[in-house]
Amino acid sequence: MSEPDRLYFRQLLSGRDFAANDVIAQQMRNFAYLIGDRETGDCVVVDPAYAANDLLDILENDGLHLSGVLVSHHHPDHVGGSMMGFELKGLAELLERVSVPVHVNTHEADWVSRVTGIPLSDLTSHEHGDKVAVGAVDIELLHTPGHTPGSQCFLLDGRLVAGDTLFLEGCGRTDFPGGDVDEMFRSLQALAALPGDPTVFPGHWYSQEPSASLSDVRKTNYVYRASNLDQWRMVMGG
Repeated sequence: MSEPDRLYFRQLLSGRDFAANDVIAQQMRNFAYLIGDRETGDCVVVDPAYAANDLLDILENDGLHLSGVLVSHHHPDHVGGSMMGFELKGLAELLERVSVPVHVNTHEADWVSRVTGIPLSDLTSHEHGDKVAVGAVDIELLHTPGHTPGSQCFLLDGRLVAGDTLFLEGCGRTDFPGGDVDEMFRSLQALAALPGDPTVFPGHWYSQEPSASLSDVRKTNYVYRASNLDQWRMVMGG
């Protein structure tokens, strides 16, 4: 089986592809991602929230088994927890069904533990540039603080799974606890400099298209109009 054929990659929209009857999931328009190796059957899920069992059912119906979880950041619409008076299911629900490593950035581990109730000892912490192997698929973990202290993106095979760091239009908010305007600027600039023009797959569907090349995002997204930190602070109201 050739490398492109081995890669299993699915972008799934909350409120449509999973958690179909969940009104909050429909409103928030989160993307979850399944990334796997068809030959070995290994698969990881990115940001399982709302209905983790739905996501497990999807990958198992496709003939794969869950081998891990990648967490972009700790917000409840990505991992479960309390949000706006609602209790969202997510990581905790998933781990009740299957015990797998949960990969988080080291700066996000405490936050994820507090939000989900999962013991810190059950989380696998990573530094920028670490790689997680899913069968023969290597996923590089990029630390991109700004939206939260330990936000991370995932780079693999010409794809950038960007969480809430970079959308096709705009970027993640920096006014939540742990957000940082200056860090967001540096993270966005680092992503803009990635080689190979990967396709950007965001954490929410806030644009007409669900994905786009990084070069197109750089041309059309207002977050790349600022060429220095002072301009960026003005854009962000700082």
